[in-house]
Amino acid sequence: MDTGINSNNLPLKIGLLLVALTWFFFTFGEFTQAVLYNASSQSGFWLLFTETAGVIGLAFRTTVGFVAIITILLYFFKRDLSRPEAIMSLRWILLGEAIYWLSFLPSGVWGMLSITSISSVSFNLGWLIEMGIPCMVGSILIPMVLIKLFLELNPRKTARGAIKWGLISGTTYIFVLWLNNASNWIYAVMVKGTGYISNYPLNLLSFILTTIGLLLLTLYSAYFSKKSLGINNLRKLDFKRVGAIITALGLYFVAIYIMWIFFGSVGGWGAWYQWFLGHNMDLWILSLPLVGVPLLFIENDRP
Repeated sequence: MDTGINSNNLPLKIGLLLVALTWFFFTFGEFTQAVLYNASSQSGFWLLFTETAGVIGLAFRTTVGFVAIITILLYFFKRDLSRPEAIMSLRWILLGEAIYWLSFLPSGVWGMLSITSISSVSFNLGWLIEMGIPCMVGSILIPMVLIKLFLELNPRKTARGAIKWGLISGTTYIFVLWLNNASNWIYAVMVKGTGYISNYPLNLLSFILTTIGLLLLTLYSAYFSKKSLGINNLRKLDFKRVGAIITALGLYFVAIYIMWIFFGSVGGWGAWYQWFLGHNMDLWILSLPLVGVPLLFIENDRP
């Protein structure tokens, strides 16, 4: 499978390696914390159940993160890995990532039903918006597209199916990230009141970047993917636009994080900051521009 990317593109190689390292070490840190928390937790059944599922998911993501590092080192730098072996490694990474997202299903059920105990179910709009809908959607959609991509990444098949489902998977990721972050911002406003954004320009900016900015990026990614679905060779893919999408996604996380570093928890600590800084398993995405920017300079054939 020809990628259409110059094999001597050192900035892209280094970017991929650094992103893989960031992904692995961030996930490993979260996995370690989760294990220690569960070991000492005296929580109720549902919290313990969802946390345990999360630990299992993080274990799989940590494992495939390490596989990604080894694969990149061997394939791009050592040349000790054949193309079929690289594809097989990618398939294992996709499978582990699918299991990671599937581990959010118990949290989705918990949030959708607002379960307070094994025998008590009630409706809680806040839980539904903050946890139920995002976790349920992410735990279903992302495993579905990743498994389909896993099946299409087959040396015996043409590249068309893999390209198609790779684009669909990328768009699905951005959609789920938008839904997750937007839902948490909306929940924060529900708890704090509209003054939490109307009285604080930086919170308003963060709210707009999240609810509107990420949505526009999702729509653009969907538009680009639809235009590119018929491509049967990666050399025909517009890597510059792929790089722009990846860079924009990473810069969203960079911007939100930098605002917090310089200005702190504007308006006081709340559900938004608690989510983004304390429970966000996707903060590693702020490293994505290391891959996105080199892709902006890729010269390849166009459809």
